[in-house]
Amino acid sequence: MILNTTFRNINRTREILGILIKYGFEDFIANSTLRNLVTERMRIKWLRSNTPVVETTRWEKVRMAAEELGPTFIKLAQILSNRPDIIPEELVREFEKLQDRVPPFEFVKAKAIIERETKKKLEDIFEEFNEIPMASASIGQVHRAKLRTGEDVVVKVQRPLVRDLIEQDLSIIKEGVRRMDRYLKKQGVLNGEEVVRVFERAISKELDYRNEARNIERFRSTYKQRTDFYVPKPYREFSTDKVLIMEFMKGCKITDVKQLREWGISPARIVEKGMDIYLSQIFEYGYFHGDPHPGNILVNEEGTIILLDFGMVGQLMKKDKYAFAGIFIAMSRHDAREMAAQMRKLAVEDNITDMRQFVYDLNDLIEDYAYLDVGESSIQDVIQRLQKVMYDYHITVPGGVFIIFRAFAILEGIGKKMHPNFKTYEFIRPYGQRLLTEQLKPENLAHEASERLSNMTGFLNSFPVEVRGILQKISKGKLHSEVELQGYGYALKKWDSISTRTSLVYVICALLISSSIALLGAYPEDLKFYYGINKWSFMGYCIAGIFFLVWIYAIVRRKVYK
Repeated sequence: MILNTTFRNINRTREILGILIKYGFEDFIANSTLRNLVTERMRIKWLRSNTPVVETTRWEKVRMAAEELGPTFIKLAQILSNRPDIIPEELVREFEKLQDRVPPFEFVKAKAIIERETKKKLEDIFEEFNEIPMASASIGQVHRAKLRTGEDVVVKVQRPLVRDLIEQDLSIIKEGVRRMDRYLKKQGVLNGEEVVRVFERAISKELDYRNEARNIERFRSTYKQRTDFYVPKPYREFSTDKVLIMEFMKGCKITDVKQLREWGISPARIVEKGMDIYLSQIFEYGYFHGDPHPGNILVNEEGTIILLDFGMVGQLMKKDKYAFAGIFIAMSRHDAREMAAQMRKLAVEDNITDMRQFVYDLNDLIEDYAYLDVGESSIQDVIQRLQKVMYDYHITVPGGVFIIFRAFAILEGIGKKMHPNFKTYEFIRPYGQRLLTEQLKPENLAHEASERLSNMTGFLNSFPVEVRGILQKISKGKLHSEVELQGYGYALKKWDSISTRTSLVYVICALLISSSIALLGAYPEDLKFYYGINKWSFMGYCIAGIFFLVWIYAIVRRKVYK
């Protein structure tokens, strides 16, 4: 089984490498040990003189390669489009263009999966079941149905074998990133292994439909007092990790202005209500819907907003909510120093070595946007600049922050399409100010003081013990320090390659010299081979010739890789 899996991985790896080569990423492979997996036939393609992909930018090629590589890489790209702290801004913009649309799979397979997962016949669960799916994506597809109890539902079914493919691709991606880590850093991807970890956590949640069902139930519980929006209920008794059954809701997309007006609903009012719903989720509850694109937001005839698809949700801790709000409030007050302080509070870690330069960069952002009329700029422009600052200073923030940024950009796009005077920043400002006021309440100040006192007490308790341990190691001569030298691994490999070829030259020379010396000796006729050359000399020349051809091949092969 292990052997079969290994061969399967090798075939899939070569397929991936072939697509990377097709889109011009030979340097990804040539500058890593992945080149050992490339066959001679594939190498010939590296020498192509003319191909349409040269007309596109490097980041466009990455996006096109992801599309062709399949569901794992499409999902990886979509998840990374929410993490501009990890990948460059240009690549984020390309990944945002990806469409997760693939042809549906056969109803027979969908039926088999439902029956296997629920351990019931399809007709025992459903009175009606539409064999043609409503929508289809790389992970699964959705069918309309009616339960035997009479409720209209939608049934989400995971694609056959998609989990196996994603797990296989993940193992290949991990190995590939490990081999290409040095090269990826040169290209601006600073922590490739962290990228893979983020993706693995996200995709494993998306592959388990029970996780989405739990998110839906938590939303329904958290916001049960809210009457301005509705979350369809899941039917947990029929749902598994590969099948999810939810209540079907009638309505139109939030962007369907014509339908809203036919129902007598003001599009501008719907936009304002939708913005209020999302901002209250973020700033009051800290638990929010993470993917508010128009396909996931419906409006019914009564004007109630319906939220769909809870595969991606975001969460912020209370201290992160305060810091996040503080960034925008400081910006509105034109206070770059306070903005810098709030960003450091929000950061999980950062690489800010020059605080003064950091403040100057934030002040440039304020000068560019804060003094403009709100109608002249957009929250998306501000967010892009903030994300660039975070990327430049390697500021890592909670993942929920980037989900909020993405949500703001989507909501602003919806708002400007439907509301002629829509100003996103004007909606955000009062929520931020309300949150800062809440932070100054006596109970919150007392909680923060208690937390700091607890941290200080813990430090005072552990500090003497740790110092004592260090002193004991010093006295026993057991204190060790580790020094990690970056970037010398490639030099060692290069030197190893040079020394190998040099040794081969020495062997060739030794064979030529010894064969020539042997040629001068007097040998019996039975040892002479051709034109007076003895057999030992002839064998030596032949071996030297073979080694010479190997040496020439190694040099040419190296030039091809470059």
